[in-house]
Amino acid sequence: MTSQKSFKQLVRSRMDRTGESYTAARAHLITDPEPVPSSAPADEPAPRAGTGAATIRERVSGTKLAEATGRDYEVWFALLDAWEATAHTHTEIAAWLVEEHGMNGWWAQTVTVAYEQERGLRVPGQKKDGFAASASKTVNVPVERLFAAFADPGLRARWLPVEAAARTAKPGRRFTADLPEATRIAVTFQAKGEAKALVGIEHTRITTAERAAGWKGDWRTWLTDLKKLLES
Repeated sequence: MTSQKSFKQLVRSRMDRTGESYTAARAHLITDPEPVPSSAPADEPAPRAGTGAATIRERVSGTKLAEATGRDYEVWFALLDAWEATAHTHTEIAAWLVEEHGMNGWWAQTVTVAYEQERGLRVPGQKKDGFAASASKTVNVPVERLFAAFADPGLRARWLPVEAAARTAKPGRRFTADLPEATRIAVTFQAKGEAKALVGIEHTRITTAERAAGWKGDWRTWLTDLKKLLES
């Protein structure tokens, strides 16, 4: 009961954040894992080649998993192997962990992705619609100013050298846009004070791990340029 209640809260939280219907938000949480929440702190990820993404096991230790779920990776993987999980979809595996073992939805996603990575069904940085790259930067300006740097086409053109077709915008909170190569960005903003804010980029629908690594490097450069522009 507790796990189901927690999962429903996550669904409603995503609805508030994205404007999706309950059904759509629930489907995304089951099929497309999101970052581990603050209640399940991640370890410092080790540097990697390719997309630059760390594996789940590098992000979240077996000790933390055992503390949260009662079993470490090896035990969960053995149970999944016995259930022949490699013959099931991501959605089916996550649902099995929630429904048969009462696992919290966040941890079900963590274990499912870790298992898929361990068994060669998924590589770090890979999602259901391709690969992803992420980047973030703290800028010493109010969050409204940082948001405007993305939402205002004229200001955006001063630091972002690629075309971005805006899709949705929630002032001071979230901005989404289509980018070249049929990719998409979701940008989130968080105030860190009256004159400091954090921006986070998730760039998705990237075709290959190598291209994701390229985009990740580009975003590091572009966010540095953005910070210099806004703080000058």
